[in-house]
Amino acid sequence: MRQLEGQRVLVVDDDPTVTEVVAGYLGRAGFVVDRAADGRGALARAATHPPDLVVLDLMLPGLDGLTICRELRRSGPVPVVMLTARGDEEDRILGLEVGADDYVTKPFSPRELVLRVASVLRRTARSGTSDIAEPALRGGGITLDPAARTVRQAGGELRLTLREFDLLAHFLRHPGQAFTREELMERVWGWDFGDLSTVTVHVRRLRHKVEADPARPRLITTVWGVGYRFDGTPGHGEARDA
Repeated sequence: MRQLEGQRVLVVDDDPTVTEVVAGYLGRAGFVVDRAADGRGALARAATHPPDLVVLDLMLPGLDGLTICRELRRSGPVPVVMLTARGDEEDRILGLEVGADDYVTKPFSPRELVLRVASVLRRTARSGTSDIAEPALRGGGITLDPAARTVRQAGGELRLTLREFDLLAHFLRHPGQAFTREELMERVWGWDFGDLSTVTVHVRRLRHKVEADPARPRLITTVWGVGYRFDGTPGHGEARDA
């Protein structure tokens, strides 16, 4: 955790007990913790003290967690770990679809939450530094610049979340190679555990942004019984990963 000490985490939950416990565990792990009890307070706090990550309860008074997540994303790709009630699969999927990077179901272990927060922040840091010298990746009419963190298609720039960008970059580095959802979770998310629907949701979201017809995908195709494959045929001068 030492390399993450001092990073700012905004905890948003209307239950003061949950907020107190989560803030305590995050504080002892070395994070600087801000708190908000509702959506409007969260947006105001984020504007005043921009967080490195947000722990966000889905069910909030006034503006709900989904709305807050969308609003936070307008200001930049801040990572979000969503808190959801156990069994609310539809809400959890919605959270991932609006750009949450991870989720934890209530009741949860505070130690597990701290580990999830650390995992997301490490992944974010690697995304921002490890690809600086990497050339642009191209395939299927898409140009992805790892250093600038930009994606263009048909002359226009695509707005991708942190995880959508990393997922597309992985596909572009390995054109024509099929990956299971477990492999994608490990290589893109850096997790060796977790709900595989996370991968499914992000593939679906990415298809809606890069496919001409998401219902009949031609770039990110499903390999039945295996997982997914990027079928954009690299042309002249397009980068491949060895």
